[in-house]
Amino acid sequence: MLIFAMMLGLVSDAISEKVDSLRKGKSEVIESNHILILGWSDKLGSLLKQLAIANQSVGGGVVVVLAERDKEEMELDITKLEFDFMGTSVICRSGSPLIMADLKKVSVSKARAIIVLATDGNADQSDARALRVVLSLIGVKEGLRGHVVVEMSDLDNEQLVKLVGGELVETVVAHDVIGRLMIQCALQPGLAQIWEDILGFDSAEFYIKRWPQLDGKRFEDVLISFPNAVPCGVKISAEGGRIRLNPDDDYMLKEGDEVLVVAEDDDTYAPGRLPQVRRGFLPKLFNPPKFPEKILFCGWRRDIDDMINVLEAFLAPGSELWMFNEVATKDREKKLIDGGLDLTGLENIKLVHREGNAVIRRHLESLPLETFDSILILADESLEDSVVHSDSRSLATLLLIRDIQSKRLPYRESKVTQIRQAGYSHSSWIREMQQASDKSIIISEILDSRTRNLVSVSKISDYVLSNELVSMALAMVAEDKQINRVLEELFAEEGNELYIRPAEFYLYDQEELCFYEIMLRGRKRNEIVIGYRLASAERAVINPPDKGIRKKWSLGDVFIVIAQE
Repeated sequence: MLIFAMMLGLVSDAISEKVDSLRKGKSEVIESNHILILGWSDKLGSLLKQLAIANQSVGGGVVVVLAERDKEEMELDITKLEFDFMGTSVICRSGSPLIMADLKKVSVSKARAIIVLATDGNADQSDARALRVVLSLIGVKEGLRGHVVVEMSDLDNEQLVKLVGGELVETVVAHDVIGRLMIQCALQPGLAQIWEDILGFDSAEFYIKRWPQLDGKRFEDVLISFPNAVPCGVKISAEGGRIRLNPDDDYMLKEGDEVLVVAEDDDTYAPGRLPQVRRGFLPKLFNPPKFPEKILFCGWRRDIDDMINVLEAFLAPGSELWMFNEVATKDREKKLIDGGLDLTGLENIKLVHREGNAVIRRHLESLPLETFDSILILADESLEDSVVHSDSRSLATLLLIRDIQSKRLPYRESKVTQIRQAGYSHSSWIREMQQASDKSIIISEILDSRTRNLVSVSKISDYVLSNELVSMALAMVAEDKQINRVLEELFAEEGNELYIRPAEFYLYDQEELCFYEIMLRGRKRNEIVIGYRLASAERAVINPPDKGIRKKWSLGDVFIVIAQE
């Protein structure tokens, strides 16, 4: 009896120990072909959402999260997201990506993609940790089946991680992506929604696939060969797999070449019979000349020197960039030069410095806020360690600027749309700020998606760019590493970019055309038309269905194109 009791005690202890191990996330994950996320940050929720949407067409996938947190706490936080994962399983394990035993515990060698999240806080410390994680991954004896996507915080640290990781690693520099998108969206109102649609998996996105039946065809014919997709580039086998966006019409597809398209999902499109499409003629219009612009930066970003370089490339000579922040004017030049900005090389923009606090009304009132074409409210470097404080400051600045503008700008009732008034007609001060937005564009950088939803609903900011877009980019590159080359070119100030063009570039008022005809007219301008937004619509349509059906277009419509200027 004594022996039986001892055995029962040993078995009970073993079971308790095993249950405790499972509860604390110490057990091994028996998975393969999964996506592994290393680290924990405020981007994780939107990242999991995008990965779930991406795997919906195959019934869901498996995502494993390894972080230095308690397993039960991680699972509780994920449950609070209140998001339908559509068949995707999320497994949490507690451990460090710097410890080889913990990496083996999450089947790192069998993962099809590994995402290394940046840590919240100091950018250099975060990137240094990312570098150590990459070194740990390279040291896995069994080797890695998938590629590694590393979220970097500072552009200056990117090359070191690429040097260590080689072809295994793809990098997404979060701060740089948001900075460039803010500038593009400030110069082209409405572009942010287009980027959100393309980066998110719940709309149209980029896919690359080989279609042998298209070998020997000119790209102009390939362009109209897909009823459910829009071809926009070619991965050229003879050039080592280089992806060429917006190639020449006469480029002939060869064996091994793959076609880059914008489509709803990777299984929703295939080439069909070549349709008979009228070529037509373009209206005799050319791109209007660029005019000088006046832009205001509120706040000081870590990579503000890179943003100035991007603006220098985009703006016309005679433009002004006003910089309003708490950094002492005498210290700014040194900071900009240390960041790599050549102040003597600025030919298109003139820097105008103003010192002040963006949440103090009298400081803002000293600025000619009604004269700016665009205002960018930046997440200030001094508060980047705290998402909540940074967003609170940005929101306060936004409300103050709109209120000051509403008092200075003339009342323009005719410009206020029903959409702007919806839900807030009872609040006169919000209506006044909405009317001010008809005169100037404000792009707000908001880090927390909850704050973003609050500002977006109020319609007092033209658009809010947040960490959610970075999560979308990370998920897209995790699903297909080749797409990073496409995003890098579209984000850069050189090469092909996304543009919003007026309908008068392609057609006459009330002209009846199918989308295929508009695509071919776009080729005469060396552009690829990927979608449109009707004058009466709130959102754009990317990769429209029924491309062969004719409809009437108005000069108030706009088209979304990929082009090189």
